Amino acid sequence: MDIRAIGMGMAFALMWSAAFTSARIIVQYAPPLYSLSLRFFLTGLIAIALAKIVGQTWRLTRTQWILTVLFGLCQNGLYLGLNFVAMQTIEASLASIIASAMPLLVALALWVFFGERMTRVGLVGLVAGIVGVGIILGPRLGGGVDAVGVAMCVVAVLSLTAATLAVRGASSGGNLLMVVGLQMLIGAAVLLPFAAAFETPDFNPDWRLAAAFSFTVIFPGLIATWIWFVLVGRIGATKAATFHFLNPVFGVAVAAVLLGEHVSVWDVVGVCVVTFGILAVQLSRQTKP
Repeated sequence: MDIRAIGMGMAFALMWSAAFTSARIIVQYAPPLYSLSLRFFLTGLIAIALAKIVGQTWRLTRTQWILTVLFGLCQNGLYLGLNFVAMQTIEASLASIIASAMPLLVALALWVFFGERMTRVGLVGLVAGIVGVGIILGPRLGGGVDAVGVAMCVVAVLSLTAATLAVRGASSGGNLLMVVGLQMLIGAAVLLPFAAAFETPDFNPDWRLAAAFSFTVIFPGLIATWIWFVLVGRIGATKAATFHFLNPVFGVAVAAVLLGEHVSVWDVVGVCVVTFGILAVQLSRQTKP
């Protein structure tokens, strides 16, 4: 893994983690599904326009089309849709920690369903990651955190796991920026009917909403997604997923600094355990015989 890949991975992890804080701000001023659908629509148009400028086409392979639709449905429609709704009642730091379990779930799925060998280090990391999430969730659930919101985040991370397992097929064949744009438009199309059915389009204009929405459209929405596709193509999905071990740390830190969310001793312990677990699982997958 070269310096450029490391820099890309660090940038991706920071933008991805900060998205939970910006989402938490957005849902305080605007309906979550309408906001997210609008974000996907704008990001998709920008990405497609840029793709056309650099000569890319939407003439994708059949496999790319299938997996682009799957990625748009799982990551944008289900994962981000459920997270946005959940963050009306739960903190951004908690949502980011639950989402950080994705690499652990990917490793578990590859082991159970695809027969990928799991080393002892990997098993230790998998158990540690689960224990770490439990350390964080336990006191919060006992303290009255919204159980429905937590359940939405759990379903969301399962959807993200499915999307991650599909990303290699969608990114192979070129036209990466076009793929990013198309899966964004798919997310917008999936969410808009649910927004119309369950939400009232009431927006409370505020500079914080404008700042958070703009950040979400440009950075996590466009740049981070494009970086992820490029990074997977450059170093492979296994090595790229290693950078997810930074998400718990970045997610909690950004929420604490920008939103003033409380960080308890148990949160710190849990984040450290989860981080160790994710890193151990990913390193074991890279070094296994």
